[in-house]
Amino acid sequence: MLELDLQLATEAPAPSEEQFRQWCALALRQRTADSELTIRLVDEPEGRELNHTWRQKDYATNVLSFPADVPDELLDIPLLGDLVICVEVVEREAKEQGKELEAHWAHLVIHGCLHLLGYDHMDDEEAEEMEALERTLLAELGHPDPYADDEN
Repeated sequence: MLELDLQLATEAPAPSEEQFRQWCALALRQRTADSELTIRLVDEPEGRELNHTWRQKDYATNVLSFPADVPDELLDIPLLGDLVICVEVVEREAKEQGKELEAHWAHLVIHGCLHLLGYDHMDDEEAEEMEALERTLLAELGHPDPYADDEN
């Protein structure tokens, strides 16, 4: 079972909770245990502050993933962590990259959920594995390859 806490810290329009649940469930379906996570939708000032605090980067980014730091004796709890998504950055990127807004949202939620599961893209091999999974999951939703333009 998926338990999702959707926090709206912005007035900007965003996908429905049902859409977020669908994207999270798809990304987390390889996990057999229950899953609990929070998605917080923010404006640029909060996104910038969090990115600066946690990544030492002085700009708002699209999605930040905060995997739960659960003590070993509590490892069987379903808490995966938190995603913080900056709505304005998502909208701007979709427009700049010529991507359908819903497809970009789906990609970033799936991308963030995979980070909560331990996937990363720090080296080429990890990036290839994560991107391949993202492509597969997005194709199931009928969305195009989000990395297609990166390969030209």
